[in-house]
Amino acid sequence: MSLLEVEDLKVLFDTPRGAVRAVDGISFTVEAGRTLGLVGESGSGKSVTSLAVMGLHRDAAVTGSIRLDGRELGGLGERELGAVRGRRIAMIFQDPLSSLHPFYTVGEQIAEHYRVHFRASRRAGRERAVEMLAEVGIPEPARRVDEYPHQFSGGMRQRVMIAMALACEPDLLIADEPTTALDVTVQAQILDLIARIQQDRGLGVVMITHDLGVVARVAHEVLVMYGGRAAEQAPVDRLFGAPAHPYTRGLLDSLPRLDDTDDAPLRAIPGSPPSLIAPAPGCSFAPRCARTTAATAEEHARCLAERPELDPLAPGHQAACHLPLVPEGARP
Repeated sequence: MSLLEVEDLKVLFDTPRGAVRAVDGISFTVEAGRTLGLVGESGSGKSVTSLAVMGLHRDAAVTGSIRLDGRELGGLGERELGAVRGRRIAMIFQDPLSSLHPFYTVGEQIAEHYRVHFRASRRAGRERAVEMLAEVGIPEPARRVDEYPHQFSGGMRQRVMIAMALACEPDLLIADEPTTALDVTVQAQILDLIARIQQDRGLGVVMITHDLGVVARVAHEVLVMYGGRAAEQAPVDRLFGAPAHPYTRGLLDSLPRLDDTDDAPLRAIPGSPPSLIAPAPGCSFAPRCARTTAATAEEHARCLAERPELDPLAPGHQAACHLPLVPEGARP
């Protein structure tokens, strides 16, 4: 049994212009000790998916199944879900400066999180805060536990967020863009820290990012999202070595290469992401897809009229594309 099983997850937001299909029927699993990378451009549904797993959507219609160790979380009340949130599933949010309360010390915030779940004393909570700050590599933790978020650098604030998330020893960690706005050296340190703690504790990790370099460094499996749906799922080595979906290929081609000349233009994906309020029939990527443009009239019409579903291409590898970038003989 997988640690986390998400099946046919849909998240809809009601707006004056109509229902926004932010997530439209995605499924994935996360194993203990493994990392799933959720990849896609802004607006593809990555963060909405993570908040749905945490049960943090208040003004959205969430359907589908979310199971942790086989236990369905979708029907739990707020009190039952609160016992799971932070204790069994923890999250590192995207911006630590806005996620940490400016009026309380970092030690108070870590200790409160710990005390709520374990009904511990103030003294025990403080000791746990010092212990966690030391574990995530913050120097002089006994002193810095009494400092405020603004007294920490961006990288150190992110370490505080990791300390808070792991204080209750959860089984699953969701990291939403944990290296945003950090320089490359600090990014590497944060990713190495998460990987070390995962190895020590056997954590399942969901790494949400638009940075394919981060995915290549930490993920075991990858789910590429586009327009709220799954475009491709594959083991990380296969995704980078043999991407099947044109959107995945476009993301990889947009990365700067070491062998590029100084005046080589960046290879951007033309067009804009699809509307999530009034999605067009057929493949949502078709208006931006070079393969659709170059296809036969019959194939072109199919791409515009028929929405593709995830189709197995190899063990553990599937893509939602009528014209995948694989030899026909490679299909199972």
